[in-house]
Amino acid sequence: MKTEELKLAAEWDKTFPKSDSVDHKKVTFSNHLGIELAADIYTPKNASGRLPAVAVCGPFGDCKEQSSGLYAQEMAERGFLAIAFDPSFTGESGGLPRAMHSPDIDVEDFQAAVDFLSVQDNADAEKIGIIGICGWGGMALQTACIDTRIKATVTSTMYDMSRVAANGYFDSSDSKEARKATREAISAQRTEDYRTGEYKRAGGVVDPLPEDAPFFVKDYYDYYKTERGYHPRSLNSNDGWTVNTQTSLMNMRLFEYAGEIDSAVLMIHGEKAHSCYLSRDTFKLLKGGNKELYIIPEAVHTDLYDKKDVIPFDKIEHFMKEYLK
Repeated sequence: MKTEELKLAAEWDKTFPKSDSVDHKKVTFSNHLGIELAADIYTPKNASGRLPAVAVCGPFGDCKEQSSGLYAQEMAERGFLAIAFDPSFTGESGGLPRAMHSPDIDVEDFQAAVDFLSVQDNADAEKIGIIGICGWGGMALQTACIDTRIKATVTSTMYDMSRVAANGYFDSSDSKEARKATREAISAQRTEDYRTGEYKRAGGVVDPLPEDAPFFVKDYYDYYKTERGYHPRSLNSNDGWTVNTQTSLMNMRLFEYAGEIDSAVLMIHGEKAHSCYLSRDTFKLLKGGNKELYIIPEAVHTDLYDKKDVIPFDKIEHFMKEYLK
């Protein structure tokens, strides 16, 4: 373990300040594939009885010491039992090889978090919600498609990772020819990975930042590569996912049954976020009076990662309390 990682393990290892009104500890639980997941559990101090509970994950390539932990701690301050977990193959969770994923396992991880919360003595198994940030907003919504134990789902600055993988950013590569070129590159990389016995990483957020980088890349850099959000266990802050993880995203499109979600859904996005089109389009798939798209004026994508003056926690609290009852 690196010196910096040892220091983090001995101290508060998050990118956000510790709350004096919340108890915190690390826990583990296993998913149905036998992979042990690591999580931080946040509990309101002096809480009694069975509490409404929420599981939080994301963004895609984050670790639980970043945005998801901030959200979980904030929800605990507001009276919820909350966990932030590292997905399989990432952070402090198990699974080999590292930095891999598939949408199916991503959904399983969210369900495993619900499993864990459902049997806690201080949690109400009938009052469980989930929060997904960025790419894990899409995975949260996909989980809501199939797990009826989830009574409320919040997505924040959501990414449909399967759409971006197949079509490129802003659907700029939405053609058979472009997808074939991507498939050919990934297929060739698989052969090379097998030959070398190592899985090539795609790289996290570009560093150093090119002067002509588009705004959304600068937005990511401002979070992942600065003191604001950098963490040594974050894939986005470091070497990124393996190259061939894109195969699974291109192979499985999300939200096939989004129109059949009966439970409540709140989708939150920033008006100026480059990714806002993903929430606007996905929201059109949802049905029922318990669904809401909440657009925050002027906010950009990473504003909803950690800026507590922008993240509408009052709105999230009210939504969860309304539907977790």
